[in-house]
Amino acid sequence: MASIRSLARAWLVISLFVFPGLAAHAQESAERLQVVATTGMIADVLRQVGGEAVAVQGLMGPGVDPHLYRQTRHDVRAMTQADAVFWNGLNLEAQLEDFLARLGERRPVYAVGEGVPEASRLADEEYESQYDPHVWMDPQRWRHVVVAIRDALSELDPAHEAAFAERTAAYLEELDAVDRYAQEVLASIPDGSRVLVTAHDAFGYFGDAYDLEVRGIQGFSTESEAGLARIEAMVEMLVSRGIGAIFIETSVSDRNVRALIEGAEALGHEVRIGGELFSDAMGPAGSYEGTWLGMLDHNASVIARALGGEVPQGGRLGRLAFDAEEEKSQ
Repeated sequence: MASIRSLARAWLVISLFVFPGLAAHAQESAERLQVVATTGMIADVLRQVGGEAVAVQGLMGPGVDPHLYRQTRHDVRAMTQADAVFWNGLNLEAQLEDFLARLGERRPVYAVGEGVPEASRLADEEYESQYDPHVWMDPQRWRHVVVAIRDALSELDPAHEAAFAERTAAYLEELDAVDRYAQEVLASIPDGSRVLVTAHDAFGYFGDAYDLEVRGIQGFSTESEAGLARIEAMVEMLVSRGIGAIFIETSVSDRNVRALIEGAEALGHEVRIGGELFSDAMGPAGSYEGTWLGMLDHNASVIARALGGEVPQGGRLGRLAFDAEEEKSQ
């Protein structure tokens, strides 16, 4: 890291005389921490906590599945040239683990999802000593990740420690506010309808936080395949319990969800798609749903409305663009 910054300073000295306009811009860039984040959720927190002192590059955009993601040449170059790399860990980015382990011998690499205490993690029922990696689904567990990011940035750039702390405190207040909103709207779902059925088991922490029964067709990782027996069992559950709405995810194929709908229909039970949820990736860059706060707001609002709860039009901040009647027709 020191050698990279030394070269940058040397280039600045030369360019100061040759390209004065470029030099000013380059000086500003060189003085900022250059960090890479694997997922959009981590990149968003880095931007919120780091502010102008940190330049953040995210690897995985909207609709990208981190369970299956493999690094490109561009990713390798970005990560090897960055001052630090931030990833979730807990076996989320399974295809990147070997590379990040090797990179960690030469660069600061932070598995911030592991900032959640083991006692607060949900265990994988199939694999001993492994945990559900989707910790961003519960704001109070996600707090640990925000704090881990603050501490890592302070370690990398002590000169901005006070600014990082101030921005973190403000961000955690927003986090608590969206959590209170989610608690309120999800609590309004009738007792007989508090079942969340999704494409894969990404909402365990969400269900634990908001008292919802969660059923995923696939397991924690989308690498696992849902066999015929699993599909048949899920169809039987939908029919026997009269569940009328299930959900698709932006980063997972809807093939299995459609299979459930068709299977229930064959047994005379109608099931509709209650809406599209953000699970392993956020919404488009620059949109409200392209932030972690907006992602949680969207998910809570869509789930509550589809399952019969009371939701203000537009969600917590009135910035959600879904239409309840349009969703019912999907």
